[in-house]
Amino acid sequence: MPLHKGPDEHDTAHFRRLSFNPFLGEANPVGGMTEAPPRHRLPDGPLPPMSAYQLVHDELMLDGNSRLNLATFVTTWMEPQAGVLMSECRDKNMIDKDEYPRTAELERRCVAMLADLWHAPDPSTAVGCSTTGSSEACMLAGLALKRRWTKRNADRYPAARPNLVMGVNVQVCWDKFCNFWEVEPRLVPMEGDRFHLDAASAAALCDENTIGVVAVLGSTFDGSYEPVADICAALDELQARTGLDVPVHVDGASGAMVAPFLDEETVWDFRLPRVSSINTSGHKYGLVYPGVGWALWRSAAELPEELVFRVNYLGGDMPTFALNFSRPGAQVVAQYYTFLRLGREGYRTVQQTSRDVARSLAGKIEDLGDFRLLTRGDQLPVFAFTTAPDVTSFDVFDVSRRLRESGWLVPAYTFPAHREDLSVLRIVCRNGFSADLAHLLLEDLGRLLPELRRQSRPFTRDKDAATSFHH
Repeated sequence: MPLHKGPDEHDTAHFRRLSFNPFLGEANPVGGMTEAPPRHRLPDGPLPPMSAYQLVHDELMLDGNSRLNLATFVTTWMEPQAGVLMSECRDKNMIDKDEYPRTAELERRCVAMLADLWHAPDPSTAVGCSTTGSSEACMLAGLALKRRWTKRNADRYPAARPNLVMGVNVQVCWDKFCNFWEVEPRLVPMEGDRFHLDAASAAALCDENTIGVVAVLGSTFDGSYEPVADICAALDELQARTGLDVPVHVDGASGAMVAPFLDEETVWDFRLPRVSSINTSGHKYGLVYPGVGWALWRSAAELPEELVFRVNYLGGDMPTFALNFSRPGAQVVAQYYTFLRLGREGYRTVQQTSRDVARSLAGKIEDLGDFRLLTRGDQLPVFAFTTAPDVTSFDVFDVSRRLRESGWLVPAYTFPAHREDLSVLRIVCRNGFSADLAHLLLEDLGRLLPELRRQSRPFTRDKDAATSFHH
C-alpha cells in the first residue's frame, strides 16, 4: 500500500471544509452549507447518508476512466452477474472457512482447476491458495524457496546469505521480497535487444546460496515471455556439472492465464520438473476485478509444513498460508464464476480477441512511420514501442502527456540497466478494450502527430518526473 502523509500546512491551518449542494439536505436545504464536514479530521457529528455519498461521489469523478487506462494489467470490466455475486459475498471473510464452507469449497475448486490447467503431475496433491494478488503470491513462493534452502543449509545459515536470481525486468514485488526477507537479489541486466532473463545468464549467477530462479511469463516492460524451458534446461546442466539443484518459480502474473489457452505448445509450467511453484493474478488476465491472486506448488513437498499456520478460534481447523488474515471472499467467488462461465474455450476466445486487438493496433501504429515497435503483442496482448530513429521533435513522454488530454492513460517510462537510454510507450490490451476503442485511440494519436511533428524539440525536461510506469 502507498504511504501517505498528513494534510499540508495550508489544510492543517484552515481545516478546509467540504461543501456540497444545499439541496442535498434531507430537511433544511441550507443546513448542509453551514454544517459541511472538515476534510482532514473526523466530523463532530454524522451526515445524512445521501450527503456523505454525494461528497465522495463528486470527488471521485476526477479520477481517470479505468476502461481507458492502457497502463494497467488489472481487469476493468466484468459482467453484471459477476458484480451481483461479489456484492452478495462482500461481507464474507475469506479466512473464516468454517463459517463460510461453500466459499472455501469454491476456493479449493479454483486451486484444483489451476493445478490441472498448469499440468501438475497429480492435481489432487498440488497445494495452493488464493491471495490478494500476485504480489502476495510471489512473497509466499519466495518464502517457500528460502525456507527450503535454509533447511538444506542449516549448518551454514544465517552466516551464508541466500540469493535469488532473476531478470532486472521483474515486478517490484520481488525487490520487496528480497528487501523484507533479507535475500540478495541477483539481477540480470538488459543487453541490446534482450529485454528479459536468458538461460545462460541465469545459470551463471547461481551458486550454493541460490534459493531459486524467477522466470517471468509475460514481462511487464514489453509483454514478452521469458524462456522458462531453456532456463530449466540450463539449470539441469548446471546440476549435472556441479550438483547444485536450483528450483524455478514461474511468475505468471499475466501469462499463466494466457499461454495455456493461446500457446499450448509452449512448455513453461509443471510439465518441467524443475518448476516448483507458479503464481498468477486472477485480477489480470484471470478476468476478475481486483484483488485476487493464486499461488500453487507442485506438491506438498515444495511448501515447508512449518510455514502453514493452523488456527481454530474461528471454528474448525484451518490451515492457512498468507501474509494477511481477514479479506473478502467476493473475488474468489468471482474467480470461480468466471472459470465456470467461460471454460477453456471461452478463455481462449477472450484472450485471442485481446491478442488480435494488440497485434492489429501495434501494426497500425508502426504504419504511422513515427514509431518503432519493440514487441508486437504476439505473446501477452501487450506491446511496447518507441519513437523512430529520425524523430527528434518529440519523445514518448510528449506522446503520453498529449494522449492523456483525450482521456487515454498510456505510460511512458525508461528501461532499467543496462538500457536506460531506451524510453518507450506501452499499451496493455485487456478484455473490454475492443477493436472500436483501439480505433479511437489510433484516431486520437493520428490527430496529435502533426502538432508533435511541428515541435522544435521534445518538451520533457525531467524524464524521471514524467515517467509513469504502472504494473
